[in-house]
Amino acid sequence: MIHYHPDNNMLLEYASGSLSWAQSLAVSAHIHFCPQCAAQMKMLNNVGGNLLSASAPVASVEREDSAIFGDLMQRIEARENEEHEEPAAPAKAVRERTSRDPAFSAVPPVVKKLLAQNPVLKWRRLSKGLKEARLKTGQNELEVAFHRIAPGSKVAEHDHRGKEITLVLYGSFSDGEGVYSTGDFLVREPGQVHRPTATQDQECLCLSVVEAPVALTGLLGRMMNPFLSLKPQ
Repeated sequence: MIHYHPDNNMLLEYASGSLSWAQSLAVSAHIHFCPQCAAQMKMLNNVGGNLLSASAPVASVEREDSAIFGDLMQRIEARENEEHEEPAAPAKAVRERTSRDPAFSAVPPVVKKLLAQNPVLKWRRLSKGLKEARLKTGQNELEVAFHRIAPGSKVAEHDHRGKEITLVLYGSFSDGEGVYSTGDFLVREPGQVHRPTATQDQECLCLSVVEAPVALTGLLGRMMNPFLSLKPQ
């Protein structure tokens, strides 16, 4: 069961098309998992349509969630085409990954499109039990990445220098504030400190959208932070 969701303001921004493209990816993927937020989006669209119909005789611009999702798909596909790759190669890579790798077997369609745009994931180890693969998305405002936490592993305690959105795609993890499972949508604000820990029996895969790199705290943080800020080649 999903316990953590985007707040009403973020859903309103998503419905109106004013939310940043990278953050919209995470919201769209969450809605795929979450009947509650899907129903909330339907209600927002209905209210918006009624307000527009009651106002001056202007053509309705109600944005259904399916239309927003379609916009996201088209924008991802446009970026994918800009890479000038043969379309069959990314599609084959995505099929192989989703069939072989349990963590990617049930990801939402919008995430599959990201995988098609990034047919080869370049994983780098951030700590003993944590790996990261940054994704090419065609925008530089926010960093989008996958994070994999090995079963039972504890991620180093860290602070947030900017807003971070985390969507759990597979498995679960916990920190001092709760336990988060597939579909849960977390927002961490600058200054919040936490230490995620994956469950003992299963790894955890997350999609992250961040404004700025995290900062590890304590002695390990002073040693590692200069390396975490390096951009992948």
